[in-house]
Amino acid sequence: MSSQVTFWFDVSCPFAWATSRWMKEVEKVRDISVDFVPMSLSVLNDGRDLDPAYMEKMKANWGPARVFAKVKDEQPDKIDELYTTMGTIIHGEGNGGKEGFGAYDDIIATALEKVGLDASFADVANTEDVDDRLRAYHQGAMDAVGDEVGTPVVKLGDAAFFGPVITRIPTGEEAGKLFDASVTLAGFPYFYELKRTRTEMPQVKNA
Repeated sequence: MSSQVTFWFDVSCPFAWATSRWMKEVEKVRDISVDFVPMSLSVLNDGRDLDPAYMEKMKANWGPARVFAKVKDEQPDKIDELYTTMGTIIHGEGNGGKEGFGAYDDIIATALEKVGLDASFADVANTEDVDDRLRAYHQGAMDAVGDEVGTPVVKLGDAAFFGPVITRIPTGEEAGKLFDASVTLAGFPYFYELKRTRTEMPQVKNA
């Protein structure tokens, strides 16, 4: 029986993107089944008094997250492909960090077309029509891992963690070994955190 992994993501986050590309590599070398579920940095930071420039990015991030919530509800079989396609445009092609409401509208439309999803999914990007569903998906991650974390949230077996936070994407058996180590740590119910100062950003362009 394959191991079940639940992976909560915000497509705008380069850290979630790096970890998700590692997980796609793990799929090649380990028997796992990954359920990609949207969460939202915009929901996480809603109402907080943070740096204005950062909050402009949060405005932009609402659009894609809302679209993923609708797709997860109505065509969940397309979530994985849409995440790969939209994430490649945003991170692999250097289009991240946009600011302001509607900033990702063109990317959303392009990604939907590439994966064969109806263009009408984009209609929710600049409305609050699916915000309750997006918040519910996001709350699922918070319920699994606790408060004060970002993306990604990964559940391995019965334990969920923020991360792993990686800045490079291992491939082949190296990807498998990192997964095995993560599963091992997750198997200890009293293990919570292992952390050090990060010295580089995710190297995900063209990944």
